[in-house]
Parts: sequence; C-alpha cells; structure tokens
Amino acid sequence: PTEINYRANIFGMKKLGVDAILSVSACGSLKEELKPMDFVVPDQFVDRTNHARESTFFGGGIVAHVAFADPVSPELCKILVAAAKKAGVTVHDGGTYINMEGPQFSTKAESRLYRGWGMDIIGMTNMAEAKLAREAEISYATLAAVTDYDCWHPDHDSVTLEMIIANLNSNIENAKRILKLAIPEVGRLKNFSAQGALRFALITDPKVIPEQKKRELEILIWKYIK
Repeated sequence: PTEINYRANIFGMKKLGVDAILSVSACGSLKEELKPMDFVVPDQFVDRTNHARESTFFGGGIVAHVAFADPVSPELCKILVAAAKKAGVTVHDGGTYINMEGPQFSTKAESRLYRGWGMDIIGMTNMAEAKLAREAEISYATLAAVTDYDCWHPDHDSVTLEMIIANLNSNIENAKRILKLAIPEVGRLKNFSAQGALRFALITDPKVIPEQKKRELEILIWKYIK
C-alpha cells in the first residue's frame, strides 16, 4: 500500500476531467455489528501511516492548506448508501476508517487500541486518496467492503486466508452491483462539494511561486493564480 502512486492516480483523474471518485476497498471490522460481507460508507478518517506516502501536491515553493474536517463528499455518500440498499446489500451509513500503514496487519494490542478510540473499520489505502482528491477539487467517497473482523475478535483465530479471499470475491460482485446503480446517479449531479476547495487554501503569493511548480500544477491551480 505504501508504494501506490496515489498522486499519479488522482492527477490522472484530474487531467481526464473527473468531478467525482467512488473508491472501493476492502477493510477489517472493529465493531461486532459491522459483519463480514457488510459494506460501510465512512464519513471520517484517521491517519496512522508513517508519512512515507506522498499525500499532497503542494510543497517545493507553494503552500496550500485545504479544509478537511469533512473528508468525504456527502452527495456521493448518500448515493452509495441508497444504491447499496437498492441492491439488497447490508450497508452502514457513516463510520470512521483508520488508515494503518501495512502491509502487515495489526497486533492485538493495536486492534484493541483502535477499538478503544472508537474506530469502526481499518484499511491501508484510503487516506491519501481522500487528501489528494480534495486538493484536486474532486469529490470523493469510499465504499468499504468488510472482509473479516480484525484480530481483536475472539473468533479471529478460526478465520483463514481462504475465508477472507472468498468474502473479498463475494464483496467484489456486490460492489459491482452497487456501482452499476450509483454511477448513473452521480452522473446526474450538477454540483460537487469539493469544487472550489482550493479557493482560499493557496497561501503563497502567486508572484513568488516557482515557474516550474506553476507548470507542474497548472491543471490544479491555474484559475487561482492567473
């Protein structure tokens, strides 16, 4: 997970003119009621990565601080939840996704700690995506597929890798059904909440931004520095 080029992926989406991203990822459950084969549409994230990942487009002579109190876009979350219900899949509206570093899974002590913090699900990929999407002014939401209980659960030792993979494959099929319903609804949206996220975020005076950085980030910042 650390080696994924999140910046390239989001930048490529921006170049294609994307307004919204529906992310799909596997996760572990930190709550008894969030069962394997369920889906969660989280509305909050907590970052527990070691910051080896590039999770901002800014630096090198340009500073920007985007608002990130609400890291996902409510209009997309609403659509995902409705689509999951229509598909007959168990879905939980809201929750906190804690992003661990990986690739190893948690220790039992870590898993119990995260439960004590009130976290709901755990995964390895979504935080950087959400941060970069906001900087790119792309609305973002996650459809998180629960494959297993994390190692805190008393039945964890009876869970095999084969069971997890089987759940993952079943969840993929359910996710496809959900997306088939959700994507047309996203296409009908006229406004996206992430639009204008950089309007008041750019701190650096345009006159002193290095010309190379202006060229590199033109697709993101041109309307604010022209």
